[in-house]
Amino acid sequence: MPIKIPDGLPAVQTLADENIFVMTEKRAITQDIRPLRILLLNLMPKKIETETQFSRLLGNTPLQIDLTLIRMATHVSQNTAQEHLLAFYKTFDQIKAEKYDGMIITGAPVELKPFEEVDYWEELCEIMEWSKSHVHSVMHICWGAQAGLYYHYHIDKKELPQKLFGVYSHRADHPHSMLLRGFDSEFYVPHSRYTTVDRRQIEAVPELKILASSEKAGVHIVAKNGGRQFFLMGHSEYDPLTLDAEYRRDRLQGLDTALPENYYPEDDPTKPPMVRWRSHGSLLFINWLNYFVYQSTPYDIDQIQ
Repeated sequence: MPIKIPDGLPAVQTLADENIFVMTEKRAITQDIRPLRILLLNLMPKKIETETQFSRLLGNTPLQIDLTLIRMATHVSQNTAQEHLLAFYKTFDQIKAEKYDGMIITGAPVELKPFEEVDYWEELCEIMEWSKSHVHSVMHICWGAQAGLYYHYHIDKKELPQKLFGVYSHRADHPHSMLLRGFDSEFYVPHSRYTTVDRRQIEAVPELKILASSEKAGVHIVAKNGGRQFFLMGHSEYDPLTLDAEYRRDRLQGLDTALPENYYPEDDPTKPPMVRWRSHGSLLFINWLNYFVYQSTPYDIDQIQ
């Protein structure tokens, strides 16, 4: 089944070129079906890239998805045209009376700041509190995961000695979790961050369970019992060249960023990178939508509590 995204969104052509079935709003209104209502809170600076990445994953499922994009009203984006934001994004005030089957809160390049110093922190806290009663299942990504663990469970992030940057091997701590159904015993995930979370602090919270982790990258997937909240430290949504673009950007800015690990063949940045995470990234979102959204959300969306 297709993903329904706003008419004219740049992701439409990209996904169509990849043979992902995209349904525009105009066609969707002719179908008598209740699609899953998914909210994407996009905190990334390059919003078009991020909305395309998540649309790709959400559209690669047998379920019909109705995607709504929202942005922070208390933050002025410097990297996305205002015309794009006004055309395709809503603010929290515009959607807070609605209920949603699922929600994704993306990462953001603000991880070295204390949470309270992020200019939209109060608005984000309001949204995360609202999500507990208005969204059936929430997926928090990277800094969004750290922000969620801090707000909901008082688990603070910790700065790493150097940037964790590359594609790392992971294993399931709970291989029978439905979120990891169909996963290989070893799977790869990109990471790009300066901070981490303490495993012991997570294990001290009875409601939380670590589903997957990495010897090098640490905790990767944390779940709240019941599947209403997930916290992912990695970036399964990344395109093949996302880490490459980050590496070249950092070098141009004069940062002493090392080559992304396990990414370029023979650590040679002139060679196309090895892509080893796409199939598991796709399966991760298929499992989330199927087992923790579609199969458990009420048919009457107003019954979400």
